[in-house]
Amino acid sequence: MAQHNYQLQRFVIFFRAPHNPSCQQYHYAKRLMRVSLSVFGVLLFSTGVNATAVDTQTQSNTIAFIILTLILIILLLFLVHRQRQLRRFNYQLRQSEARYARAVKGTRDGLWDWNLQTNQAYLSPRWKSLLGFKDHELENHADSFYSRIHPKDKQRVESITQAHLQGKAEYDVEFRLKNKDGKYRWYRSVGEVERDEQGTPTKMAGVLSDITAKKQKSDHEIWRNKILELTSKGEALTHVLEEVIYSIEKENPDMIASILLLKKDKLYCGAAPNLPEAFNQAVDGVEIGVGKGSCGSAAFLKERVVVEDIKQHPYWKNYLELAEIGGVASCWSEPIFDSSNEVVGTFAIYHRYICSPNDFEIKLIENAATLAGIAIERHLTTERLQLASLVYQNSSEAMLIFGADRSILAVNPAFESITGYTADEVVGKQADILNSEFYEQHFYDAMSMAVKHVGQWQGEVKDRRKNGEIYYKWLTINTIYSDDKSVYRRVALFSDITERKKSEQIIWEQANYDSLTGLPNRNMFNDRLHQEIKKSKRDASGFGLLLLDLDRFKEVNDTLGHDYGDILLIEAASRIDESVRETDTVARLGGDEFTIILSELDEDSHIESVAQKIIDKLSEPFQLKEEVAYVSASIGITLYPDDSDSFESLLKNADQAMYEAKNLGRNRYQYFTHSMQDAAQNRMRLIADLRQAISRQEFELYYQPIVDLRSETIKKAEALLRWHHPQRGLVNPSEFISLAEETGLIVDLGEWVLQQAIMQIGEWRERISPDFQISVNTSPVQYQAKNGRKNRWLSHFKKSKTSGNAIVMEITEGMMMDASNIVADQLIGFRNSGIQVALDDFGTGYSSLSYLKRFDIDYIKIDRAFVKNLENDPDDRILCEAIVVMAHKLKLKVIAEGVETEGQRTILKSINCDFAQGFLFSPAIDNVAFEKLARSSLS
Repeated sequence: MAQHNYQLQRFVIFFRAPHNPSCQQYHYAKRLMRVSLSVFGVLLFSTGVNATAVDTQTQSNTIAFIILTLILIILLLFLVHRQRQLRRFNYQLRQSEARYARAVKGTRDGLWDWNLQTNQAYLSPRWKSLLGFKDHELENHADSFYSRIHPKDKQRVESITQAHLQGKAEYDVEFRLKNKDGKYRWYRSVGEVERDEQGTPTKMAGVLSDITAKKQKSDHEIWRNKILELTSKGEALTHVLEEVIYSIEKENPDMIASILLLKKDKLYCGAAPNLPEAFNQAVDGVEIGVGKGSCGSAAFLKERVVVEDIKQHPYWKNYLELAEIGGVASCWSEPIFDSSNEVVGTFAIYHRYICSPNDFEIKLIENAATLAGIAIERHLTTERLQLASLVYQNSSEAMLIFGADRSILAVNPAFESITGYTADEVVGKQADILNSEFYEQHFYDAMSMAVKHVGQWQGEVKDRRKNGEIYYKWLTINTIYSDDKSVYRRVALFSDITERKKSEQIIWEQANYDSLTGLPNRNMFNDRLHQEIKKSKRDASGFGLLLLDLDRFKEVNDTLGHDYGDILLIEAASRIDESVRETDTVARLGGDEFTIILSELDEDSHIESVAQKIIDKLSEPFQLKEEVAYVSASIGITLYPDDSDSFESLLKNADQAMYEAKNLGRNRYQYFTHSMQDAAQNRMRLIADLRQAISRQEFELYYQPIVDLRSETIKKAEALLRWHHPQRGLVNPSEFISLAEETGLIVDLGEWVLQQAIMQIGEWRERISPDFQISVNTSPVQYQAKNGRKNRWLSHFKKSKTSGNAIVMEITEGMMMDASNIVADQLIGFRNSGIQVALDDFGTGYSSLSYLKRFDIDYIKIDRAFVKNLENDPDDRILCEAIVVMAHKLKLKVIAEGVETEGQRTILKSINCDFAQGFLFSPAIDNVAFEKLARSSLS
């Protein structure tokens, strides 16, 4: 029985043990059950076989085992039941843990659990990610939290924590933590302490939330309202801008802010209280442009410029010393715009270390720039209002203000001065009292209609002053509307243009009429010929063009002098004019060359009779004071549309016919014909040879020196193309350049020239001068090519590592007249790459100042036509001097072409011309001879 009791005690112990399927007792019970069942089966078998032989003791043992087996069966059933319960419990526990894990993973907050006894802390992966860390990158320790608190927030966080541990306050605190990238962000931490049975704090747990955006929004509103309040009160602009900067730097101690103001393409210091004074003085007045630091580039490009590393960025390569003065390593600049989207300044943030802005900092820059823009625009508006008041009172332009009912409300002093009427005489009257007597009512009805429907009108008006004197005024009427689009005021402005009209008439006559003969000059002739072509196309009619050159006129000038020559030209012009109808046009193109347009021709015989009449009249003797002179005329005739229907071809045809008349003996007329087959065939052969010339290496660049007139040294050279034809020898560029342009071969030819010039300049910058330049002529055809020519041009500079300022691209005035943006875009590309541009043959084309202002031009080249007569013609000297003065005012350099005499050089030097080139110094020579000449000039 003792053995049975032992077994029961074992099972009682097991029964009382934790019912865990994984415990040791459970496995022991299972083994014991299997053994007992086996023994029980053997005993039953033995009992059945030997029942009669078993003694009493054996029977007792058998009964004990049966009882024991029954107990084991009951226990086994209980264990199976408990195992099922535990499986269900574990399944529910895993489901609950999974839901908890998903909830923790899905929340935007970070969880933390702090053991106050060991100072160990659990920081959830989300908690760490809020600071930019991965789970393994940050230790689970309380110091990982406390060491990252912003120094200005640490004492406040510790105070709130202690108060919570003492039961005096809730733990709900906002503070800044340093992120992985070294920058601080705002967070909110909420938690609660756990205490033991004695009330001692043992643990704290809670959540961490990123409230940077919310905090920034709140702070931004406070900051924005403060700046707007200062702006609305009319505080000084410098004070307002400094407040913008202080607000930025206060919340972001690592940042140094600066605001620059844009005035006429230059930046001036607006506010930068924490940058060194030497730095601010250096940037004050810097011109904007690509490569002008961060701010200069941002203002020019009208977009944000982020320079993470100043030492490595090309925009700062010329300002590294300035960066050293400021002690800055990175700079982000945002352009400041006004309400019209015009740049009025820049807002910049500097760091003393290399870094790039995050989304918050970009938003910060944008907001600061916006507020600065409001303040700057308010300041500018106030200035404009004050200026407008001064202008109104002190302007030389008359101003009248009308009400919507056309009653005169006010006039300025200039009105009284110009008209002679006082304010008392007109204020309160209707606008009709100012109507001029020189116009019918319908003129003013049309004016009123335009003002009513368009809101404005302008034009020239003839009027009479109070004293009866007639004068001319340029009148402009504008309308000021209320917010509801109704008329609030109308403003009339006018200036006295009487003297200007007189001057304009003189200028127009000088521009369109020959001062010597009074005939239309080349300018008016061109206009007349264009008009005649349009008229003839419209009417399907024809006309004749005659080009006339006086024979032996040069002999009169050389023998009798220019005064006698002028008398002859005046008389010749009169005779020619008398030989044609009033509807025809006679013009003097220059020198002894005249043109005649014979309109509305019915028969060619009329042309011949006119031509012969002119020849006869010009053959008669000329009485020149006490002298008598004899000349004749050679006339070339071309017909529209039989010979050509284009302006240029007609002129060329007439010119060829005139030279043919000279070749045939002079004193005659000659029609243009299409029988010049030999010349055409020669032209075709030349084009064919031209196509092979590059591949056959028949071209060579010659260089003509460009001399600095101040130092008398050769600082530049113009590259000129020469063609060594295998049969014809040296071909004049005038023969093949025009053919290359017509056929498009000039594109490849021009690119070859540029490549050669770039190769040459690299050598000469080493051997002659580091700032030496080569000028390369370009053709309009090259700019119109639709094959990315500009990018290929620039690629040559990059491949050779040649600086852009080593080459000067020469263009003509006609190219600037291109209505498309093709030329403008390519010139901007040159400017951005540092390539300079020269305007060739200035003065012979349009010479428009508006184009000089529109395009980035560095040099103006005065055409040789003006230099040629510089010593003898005062007008040419005055014109050249005017060109030099104008160019220098526009910050352009001037190069005079065709200098052949010492007198011309002396005059050019006296009028401060910068450079000169011409045969006086040297013709175009090969590179070896040029290098020798240039080096000798420097020595």
